[in-house]
Amino acid sequence: MSNNKSFAKVLERFRDIAFHEKFDMIVAIANGGIIPAAILNQRLNVNIHLLKINLRDAYQKPKYESPQLIAPIDFDFKGKSILLVEDRVKTGASLALACKLLEGAKLVKTFAVNGKADYALYDEDCFKFPWLL
Repeated sequence: MSNNKSFAKVLERFRDIAFHEKFDMIVAIANGGIIPAAILNQRLNVNIHLLKINLRDAYQKPKYESPQLIAPIDFDFKGKSILLVEDRVKTGASLALACKLLEGAKLVKTFAVNGKADYALYDEDCFKFPWLL
């Protein structure tokens, strides 16, 4: 990973991004989406829920053949407008599974710090997120 960005520079993007919908909730794909969702919560002031999906291990090596739901969904999303948050979108497989799991929501828009999503701060080569140790 190269092209590191400062926390201040990334936060500026969080502040400047324009959302065109009003969301009832933020759903973070855990674990990577938790910190971006918390930052967005400060701006949007809506509840955060976790969708525990996993594909990779701590070293970013695939742990499963495809993303897996690793804990039951424990929140009501039916008929709600959702901002689905992930840190990095590479293949889109985790977002695709999450959208399928959230069928019944009124609206699901995706957000990524880096990658292809409805809302994305960056879409470029991988870089280390400034909140990672």
